[in-house]
Amino acid sequence: MTVQRLLILLALLFTPVHALAVNPDEVLADPALEQRARALSKELRCMVCQNQSIDDSNAELARDLRLVVRERLVDGDSDEEVLDYVVSRYGEFVLLRPRLSAATLALWGGPAVVGVLGIIATFVYTRRRANARVEKLTPEEEARLGRLLEGD
Repeated sequence: MTVQRLLILLALLFTPVHALAVNPDEVLADPALEQRARALSKELRCMVCQNQSIDDSNAELARDLRLVVRERLVDGDSDEEVLDYVVSRYGEFVLLRPRLSAATLALWGGPAVVGVLGIIATFVYTRRRANARVEKLTPEEEARLGRLLEGD
């Protein structure tokens, strides 16, 4: 009997427990709207936690943002309109996956440009190295080198 209790205790201890950040009073009655709200909440960054979505965060600001998302959806906004509204209030940083725009072009294109420049620099360096001439020592230089080596 005690072995069973120990096994049950261990099973409960190692069972992953997900913290439910979305409070029951926030859940919408319409399951389709609630599913859209949860999907949008996973795309928005908690401005307090910064590495969590508002769907995962227990911060008060995250709760307020979840409520705003749900209000906008109930009012008939599309997903894109909801995201645009939140971005207009908090800036692009609120998006966990930044959009491709002129402002974020360096973010998206920077690594590719640096990679291409590195490949070009490597190619030029190796070409110059291969074409470098190695001149032979003059007889005087060889004699001097021989004397230096013998002196050790």
